[in-house]
Amino acid sequence: MKIPAVGTKAKPRELSTPPGTSTYTMHTDTIDGREVLVCTVGKTVLHYDVRCLQDLHAMLSAHGEWMELGSADEQKPAKPGTVEAWGRSPKNPIGGWYGLKKGLRGRFGMYIPPLMEALGLAELTHEAKGNKMRALKG
Repeated sequence: MKIPAVGTKAKPRELSTPPGTSTYTMHTDTIDGREVLVCTVGKTVLHYDVRCLQDLHAMLSAHGEWMELGSADEQKPAKPGTVEAWGRSPKNPIGGWYGLKKGLRGRFGMYIPPLMEALGLAELTHEAKGNKMRALKG
């Protein structure tokens, strides 16, 4: 599956969190020879392995149903069975965290799903709490 263009440093993709309470930007860049997603939330910059887009879509497609996002900071445990828990699980395709900056590896379930929705890879709910996602056929 080919992932659509995410955005560039000069022209990042503007996104909103699932509840619509915050905005942030996302683009791809190469850091230390590795392609990464750069997520900028205010002055905070997070990095995620770009492979997460394809891997998350494949997992959600196999799951076949809605899955709770379950966003959590790195220092807090992720609720089992959520997108957040999968994004840091030793059982995912990369064997651990898709977040790459120590101390800022969490919030996978907050920032990656809206990008997947914008790219036409997933559908999200947009409630105040307890949001879910499912794969769209890609």
